[in-house]
Amino acid sequence: MSRPRILLTHTPDMRANYYGERAVAGLQALGEVVFHEGTAPLDADGIGRLAKGCRIIVTDRNTPGPAAVFDRIPDAIAFLRCAVDIRTIDVSAATRAGVLVTQASPGFVAAVAEMAFGQMIDLARDITRSVNNYRGHKPPAPRKGVQLSGAAIGIIGYGAIARHVAKIADAFGMTVLVHDPYVQEDAAFVRLMSFDEVVASADFLLPLAVATEETENLINAAVLRRMKPTAFLVNLSRGNLIDEQALAKALDERWIAGAAMDVGRATDQMPSPFLAARDDVIATPHTAGLTPQAIEHQALETVAQAGEILAGRIPNGAVNAAAAFRMAAR
Repeated sequence: MSRPRILLTHTPDMRANYYGERAVAGLQALGEVVFHEGTAPLDADGIGRLAKGCRIIVTDRNTPGPAAVFDRIPDAIAFLRCAVDIRTIDVSAATRAGVLVTQASPGFVAAVAEMAFGQMIDLARDITRSVNNYRGHKPPAPRKGVQLSGAAIGIIGYGAIARHVAKIADAFGMTVLVHDPYVQEDAAFVRLMSFDEVVASADFLLPLAVATEETENLINAAVLRRMKPTAFLVNLSRGNLIDEQALAKALDERWIAGAAMDVGRATDQMPSPFLAARDDVIATPHTAGLTPQAIEHQALETVAQAGEILAGRIPNGAVNAAAAFRMAAR
């Protein structure tokens, strides 16, 4: 009996950085793995070409799943996403085609929370600017820094990452201010406040809301004007939350003291170069969740999902289980 075929859409670089050898070996133990060896993400035609005969397709965050994909993968019973974000997958089209769609759980909570504090400390203590000056043989002038202990951190959206950030902030001795319309109460050290109160009171403002139509440009010119002129904006969630032109103006006109970002509106949610190049911005290339522990969590989860599907069971992370009639038929 032939082994089931599984398509892994990650490019070689994505495979090395965002999937890993253990997860690849796990897929290979389940079946014959078809690899994408190109440097660019697959489009619908590319997926259709490589997925011939494949029962399961494991996709990276850069590979979309538009409706056209599901017309091109007649052999597939499941379309797995090695990420939490499935906004680029047309789940309705998959459902009509009877293809099961899954997503991974957030295994990057600790990694992203730690990056938040790295960026806040960098902003507060002028670390990167001092390093760059020294490397340019221009000894920097000492600047008075901002102490996290005693400062107020303002968190917009109170999901898993935000809760982890809040606990660390409390350990630092920070005042923790939170706004989330869906949260009514939490730990004693958390002060639940209105959106405007958090914005106006925070020394460090972290928008950690989910990216939706409702939160598009959540941090806009009006919000930036309400921030303290000594405050910093830190974005590790999604670039969609920030009006980038408004942020550039806020920095130019010193409405705020600076910003840090791990995400933006460039390709693959990277920080936009025109902001990342600024002297008053700390930018990292969407690497907050790029640690071995975080990457393996999601990659190995897709391996477990594939194993369950091949055994005829609906796995954790399924988003349209009731419509997976291709899986039921086989």
